[in-house]
Amino acid sequence: MKRTSEDGQSKLPDNTALKQQQLPAYRLQLSATGVLSCFFATGVFCLGMGIILILSAKSIKEIEIKYTKICGNCAKLREDATNFDKECTCSIPFYLSETMQGNVYMYYKLYGFYQNLYRYILSRSNSQLVGTDLKDVGNCAPFSKSHDGTPIAPCGAIANSIFNDTIILSYKLNSSIPIKVPMLRSGITWWTDKYVKFQNPSSINLSSAFAGTTKPPCWAKPVYELDGEDPGNNGFLNDDFIVWMRTAAFPTFKKLYRRLNRIQYFIEGLPAGNYSFNITYNFPVTRFKGEKSVVLSTLTWSGGSSLFLGLVYTVTGAVTWLASFSMMAVHLTLKDRKVLFIQQ
Repeated sequence: MKRTSEDGQSKLPDNTALKQQQLPAYRLQLSATGVLSCFFATGVFCLGMGIILILSAKSIKEIEIKYTKICGNCAKLREDATNFDKECTCSIPFYLSETMQGNVYMYYKLYGFYQNLYRYILSRSNSQLVGTDLKDVGNCAPFSKSHDGTPIAPCGAIANSIFNDTIILSYKLNSSIPIKVPMLRSGITWWTDKYVKFQNPSSINLSSAFAGTTKPPCWAKPVYELDGEDPGNNGFLNDDFIVWMRTAAFPTFKKLYRRLNRIQYFIEGLPAGNYSFNITYNFPVTRFKGEKSVVLSTLTWSGGSSLFLGLVYTVTGAVTWLASFSMMAVHLTLKDRKVLFIQQ
């Protein structure tokens, strides 16, 4: 059967600008002058931003003290796991030559500790950490249950390997008896971690809430007794625990440990003078040839003392300018050839 002209016309698209693909459009007309201007402007911006970031990072005052070798006796003691219940402390005196103005932060820094291993990152139970199911230990093996089958809370390799050194900063005021520098442990976590990713079980008494579970093998205390001074800083909401559970991308990393409480003698920051770190050494690092250090640092609007971002901007700006000059040379060469060809 032959198709009629009416059938053929009925299948035609509507005579509209959209369906007939006749909408008005703009096409960017690139010129050598416009492209070179954009490249030069981008280069100026990147170079300027890079220099500003580098100068900002250089203005940060920071002091780092590695204490693995200084506390060598404690490090050797911790090589033997049977000595886990023996306390070992060491004191590290140092001199602060100039005042650290403003907010001062204390970090612990680890060298050679690979938190970015795939199996290590997966070794946790998110449903357990938000307090919904303390018995869910599916991804935590071999740190899922104790020898008698009791679920571990918190389970997994990340929680089991928590950094557990205790670091206290002391200040000698007028060469007298050292006074303890007031430090705050609150405000060291990410907001999303503290209020979204970590929650305690819905119970007034944490001890009864964690009944039927046991502590990780390498922990000295159960999770509901981590902080004897602040009852609200126990369980999965413990600030040190939350900071540790956010894994680092590189084997050398530092994590926020404390921040200065700016009261009494420390309203303006840390004054110059004699200080000491009093460390209870618990976290073993010598068996994997790692090192530990403690860092005191100020911050600026651009963050910490890392030069990485500033160098990236500077290198990007330099490469952009180099590309701009190269393109300009090519453009002028071709332009001169075109003029010569027309004259001939």
